[in-house]
Amino acid sequence: MEETILNTEEKMMLTIESLENKFTNVRAGRANPNMLDGVMVEYYGTPTPLKSLANISVPEARQLSIKPFDRSCLGAIEKAIFEANLGVTPNNNGEVVFIVIPPLTEDRRKDLVKQVKALAEEAKIALRNIRQDANKALSNLELPEDEEKRGNERVQELINEYNKIVDEKLKEKEKDLMTI
Repeated sequence: MEETILNTEEKMMLTIESLENKFTNVRAGRANPNMLDGVMVEYYGTPTPLKSLANISVPEARQLSIKPFDRSCLGAIEKAIFEANLGVTPNNNGEVVFIVIPPLTEDRRKDLVKQVKALAEEAKIALRNIRQDANKALSNLELPEDEEKRGNERVQELINEYNKIVDEKLKEKEKDLMTI
């Protein structure tokens, strides 16, 4: 039973981690190198993470600078960023790709808040699915009824705790997005 509960908690932690990663990709009008984490560049016919092909820095609050280790992949980097649909337009000066993060309008902020709420809801659904799996696993262990009930209660306590964490992260991100 303990093993099932530990596995459940581990899965819930991974769900929260995943949510945090998704939240960092929702930009709040400030440059953040993490917004380029999911960008894959076609490098010699192989999709390669942008981070392994270039140095990414933040020279100004609303600007990212991507300096490739190999200048021949400059165009591919620019294309990959453009195709990633990040809502930014890359520019290059022959050596470095620059991304200027446009200031967020009120409407765009509200759209981003909706997006963040949807991500939080997805995380809660994932947590519920983890709870269902844990409850099934507990019932498959053929424990005495009172022990199974105790295990289900512990799983419910975990889900309540992790749902609170999701709500806190959501509030934090909403506040971040609505701050001008």
